[in-house]
Amino acid sequence: MVRVQAGRLRSKLAEYYASEGAEDTIVVEMPKGNYALTFHQRVVHPSRGNGSGQAELASASAVGAQPYRWRFAAILGLSVVSAAVLAVAADRIFFLASAARPAVEAAEAPAAFRIFWKGFLTGPQEPWVIFSNALFAGRPDTGMRYYKADRDGKVPTLDHYTGVGEVLAVHALDRVFDLLHQDLLVKRGSLFSLDDAKNNDLIFIGSPSENLTLLEIPGTQEFVFTQLTTGVRAGNVAIINMHPQANEPKEYLATPSNEPLTEDYSVVALVKGLNPAHSALILAGTTTIGTQAAVEYVCQPDSLEKLLMRLSVSNSGELKPFEAVIRVKVARGVPVSSELVALRKGPF
Repeated sequence: MVRVQAGRLRSKLAEYYASEGAEDTIVVEMPKGNYALTFHQRVVHPSRGNGSGQAELASASAVGAQPYRWRFAAILGLSVVSAAVLAVAADRIFFLASAARPAVEAAEAPAAFRIFWKGFLTGPQEPWVIFSNALFAGRPDTGMRYYKADRDGKVPTLDHYTGVGEVLAVHALDRVFDLLHQDLLVKRGSLFSLDDAKNNDLIFIGSPSENLTLLEIPGTQEFVFTQLTTGVRAGNVAIINMHPQANEPKEYLATPSNEPLTEDYSVVALVKGLNPAHSALILAGTTTIGTQAAVEYVCQPDSLEKLLMRLSVSNSGELKPFEAVIRVKVARGVPVSSELVALRKGPF
């Protein structure tokens, strides 16, 4: 901003002295390379109609004879310099404010955030968020459906679509990590590789039925996503409870697909990655709305505090592997409440 205003001042001064101020005896300049104004006298030619062809040196009386031009140049120069000074001051204030902001925001970050996400804040690289993008057959303008090899064969496919729950989930995670002053790298599942799994802490958004990369790395052992092949719910995705405890069902199923969605189930699980030095957090529902609820569950202080309490993690404690199931109430396509209904603590 300062350079722009200084450049404008130089242009205006040059314009003035080439026209209206052509006979001024005092010249105001701002040399390139600095913002200091200089003032000097100059030799001027007499006005037209004057018979003398000799140049004469301007004197103090000549300056007094043209006070309005001197005032114009002085006021113009001082005004722009004042604007430049204010710009520098404002820029400095904003710089100092932004420099001080991290300390303020870090103090305001809920303790539950710092405890739960601690393992994703201390690595040499930013954690990766891998969101699901299932393979579709067809095109948006002619209709799309989930791709099935036995049905669709070699028809054109698309792998760059995801659900609304995944989109809102990435937004929720970004807000939390911004509060914790940690960058995130976001990548769609179809572009993910095993080398990525070996070298980074990962956050998976979406179930293995859509986030197929989850099938290639260590996943959940107590609560496993499965697509049912028999019975009235054949084709639906269920969360299988591998070792049901007292009063726990053997499987968790969302509202039947032929009815408006009012209930879903999600998994929140922290597991060791392919490289034991890294961790993977799985946040997935049987539908995209359940996935959104799973992420929001770990991005809200109240629910996160309840989870940490059930895991017996103190302020100075370390979060260890766990697997949990939450029940999600849905209204008009929006998760409105979540409840922890099953929990397993590692190591597994």
